[in-house]
Amino acid sequence: MTANKKLLILPGDGIGPEVMREVRRVIDWMGRRRMVSFDVSDDHVGGSAIDTYGAPITDATMEKAKAADAILFGSVGGPKWDRLGFDLRPELAILRLRKELDLFANLRPAIVLDPLVEASTLKADVVRGLDLMIVRESTGGVYFGEPRGIETLPDGQKRGFDTESYTTGEIERVCRVGFELARRRHSRVCSVEKANVMQSGMFWRQTVTELREREFADVELTHMYADNCAMQLVRNPRQFDVIVTSNLFGDLLSDLASMLTGSLGMLPSATLGVVQPSGKRYALYEPIHGSAPDIAGKGVANPLGQLLSFAMLLRYSFGMEEDAGLIEKACVNVLKNGLRTADIMAPGSARVGTGVMGESILRELDKLAA
Repeated sequence: MTANKKLLILPGDGIGPEVMREVRRVIDWMGRRRMVSFDVSDDHVGGSAIDTYGAPITDATMEKAKAADAILFGSVGGPKWDRLGFDLRPELAILRLRKELDLFANLRPAIVLDPLVEASTLKADVVRGLDLMIVRESTGGVYFGEPRGIETLPDGQKRGFDTESYTTGEIERVCRVGFELARRRHSRVCSVEKANVMQSGMFWRQTVTELREREFADVELTHMYADNCAMQLVRNPRQFDVIVTSNLFGDLLSDLASMLTGSLGMLPSATLGVVQPSGKRYALYEPIHGSAPDIAGKGVANPLGQLLSFAMLLRYSFGMEEDAGLIEKACVNVLKNGLRTADIMAPGSARVGTGVMGESILRELDKLAA
């Protein structure tokens, strides 16, 4: 059993170490039952790195990240570090990872599992069977464009300004990820912008259309204005397969889509970099639920978002489709059996903690692998 896949685990703060512990149990299970092993290393990041090293992420940790084939990230932040100032925010760790690894494509699936249909705030017949993917450009756009700032005008008023800016290459590379994902799903991409009122939106629409004609004629492409997309996600979310959009609109739409599923504790994400000449691609995987400091250390956190992030890692970084599917199926089966952590609790279900949920996943994996 050779370990040829380098995996860096960064549990972080709050509930991060608790939910990551359940992933480590699944990794151990894979070694026993699937004869799959990883070259695993771990390190501090965020607040725990500030406490240990004096910085949210160190140069040494960054070198580990660059050497890894994939990074599994927990969560960072908490009240303990709120007073340390702008330059020592725990969140700087994830920002540095994204910047230095050029992680430009954020993948946010919104999937409604059958046992959790009633957890959504939308009617069951609207969200049942929902399975969409939002691909958000994450290193450009208005969050990074120049010029930006606050200036004083001649009449004494102040003016704040940011610049929405995209190059051909920035648009093409993120849309290429969207098209390639669609080919593995239902071959439909909806590109979202505001081409009716923004020059950058018009340019985005032209660029993605030309890319599709050149490289992805087999994939259906539609266009939608961002405001209409927000409305359609609430009205009829199942019309979408893959949505690809800019940093700002992706930020808004992915959070909206996440609540269609009923719980932040269930949702994974991935952020991908460019494919290098060697074939390697930097990639970071994390649940979207944050560090939840109010419940940290209580053993009640939902580990499913972290486990499903690991499943995404297996699928997109290591090509281990069967193993990813086993983990996802085990999560669904445990929910079908009526087990719930506090965040997804429903009448008639049995409330369990982090460890029991993890143990139940392992039992389901044993059954599925038998």
